[in-house]
Amino acid sequence: MMGKSHLVISTGVTLSAMSLLGHAITLPAVAVAVVSSLLPDIDEPNSMLVRKAVPEFLLRILQVSLIGAGIYLYFAGIAEPPWNIALALLVGSVSFLPSRRLRHLVMLLIALALFAFADAYDPWNYIAACVLVVASIVPHRGITHTLYAVAGWGALLYFVSLDMNDGGSLWIAGSLSYGLHLLADSLTQRGITPLPPIPFKLRLKLMSTGTKKGNAVEKVCVMLTLALVLYVFVLV
Repeated sequence: MMGKSHLVISTGVTLSAMSLLGHAITLPAVAVAVVSSLLPDIDEPNSMLVRKAVPEFLLRILQVSLIGAGIYLYFAGIAEPPWNIALALLVGSVSFLPSRRLRHLVMLLIALALFAFADAYDPWNYIAACVLVVASIVPHRGITHTLYAVAGWGALLYFVSLDMNDGGSLWIAGSLSYGLHLLADSLTQRGITPLPPIPFKLRLKLMSTGTKKGNAVEKVCVMLTLALVLYVFVLV
């Protein structure tokens, strides 16, 4: 399912369900629901979340920086010939990796920066850094598309929000929105494997992302979500 559909469906259903159950809809809860609706796809470099977090201009900056670093290593005299040439070519050649690999590299560099320089945002810096490291090395629809990830993300939000004045509903918003993303992906032909290494696949085979039928199913789900939001927040 497309990222924009995940965003509308998971966020809309989550906030509607929380309102019906009597949980406060705070700004942090809305933000967590939005992020969680896209978070499972952080393991896909071309997903909506990763493309927004790591836009094309950052990739271009990284490529230019790597080429510049290669030139510097060649002339700086750090290594004797021919090792300076080998080192320069090794560093410079990274800039020609495919966009997917470059995004993974940017994610790792951001994670290192968060670990090293973002102490003021403790513990969110470490949470974000760990998520980026895991997402850059796991395959798409792997561990991030499991019930383990839902439980882990919910537990993380629960313990982080214990000292927050308006953080009581964060873990509910996060785990519910995350879980709805997985449920939406179970509608596809590929489906998900919710409890690896158990080989059971949850897939209803109602659609394939990007196809005419897939687009139609997504539109129906989005319309139903908007109808639910209208009912809960306007009509009730």
